[in-house]
Amino acid sequence: MQKRGKKYKEVVKQVEEEKFYQLNEAIGLLKKTSYVKFDPTIELHFKTGLDVRHADQVLRSTTSLPHGTGKQVRILVFTQGEGEIIARQAGADFVGSDDIIKQIEGGWVDFDVAIATPEQMAKVGRLGKILGRRGLMPNPKSGTIAPANDLARVIQEVRRGKVEFRTEPKIGLVHVAVGKLSFSEEQIHDNVTSLIEAVIRSKPAGAKGTYIRSITLTSTMGPGIHLDVNPTLAEISA
Repeated sequence: MQKRGKKYKEVVKQVEEEKFYQLNEAIGLLKKTSYVKFDPTIELHFKTGLDVRHADQVLRSTTSLPHGTGKQVRILVFTQGEGEIIARQAGADFVGSDDIIKQIEGGWVDFDVAIATPEQMAKVGRLGKILGRRGLMPNPKSGTIAPANDLARVIQEVRRGKVEFRTEPKIGLVHVAVGKLSFSEEQIHDNVTSLIEAVIRSKPAGAKGTYIRSITLTSTMGPGIHLDVNPTLAEISA
């Protein structure tokens, strides 16, 4: 069991364990209960009723947060020829093919998003064990496989705050970073509601029963704040 420090034990007293908070109230509390000296990342955690053993109940999609994530994203593009020129001009941090693949096989994974042109996937596929478990494998569902002439658009979307959300293997949990605590309460509200809307919109065809069972808002090393699900969904759908 993880041990909690004195500062955490002090701030957690401000959060009522059995209470479910309205979104604006939760955001205000999120600001009050942060005690770290750096700018923590805000995360939204969903517990769904999805049975991910069935392919038609797996959730995986993307959305663009209106205010971005607040994180400097390092982008790698697997491509050659014209695609390499386009990717570099669009601002990709790392661009290459066999040379990059060799580096990754040697243990290098200092990037946050990997994009590939279709013809590269036969080579990139052999990195499945390395990239797959880190959620970095290019995938058409996440929009990270694109032809050379579309690379600039994909790279720009990632820079502007495009995030991927998906259920974890074997369990129906979803964890997504939605910004930094230094964001204004309005910006946090916009990003959170935008993500929840996207999760609702992406409901798998085979979903049964209660789709979203719980939503928890938290920041790095901070306490989890449980949202009152039905009022929150009603507010977003209004």
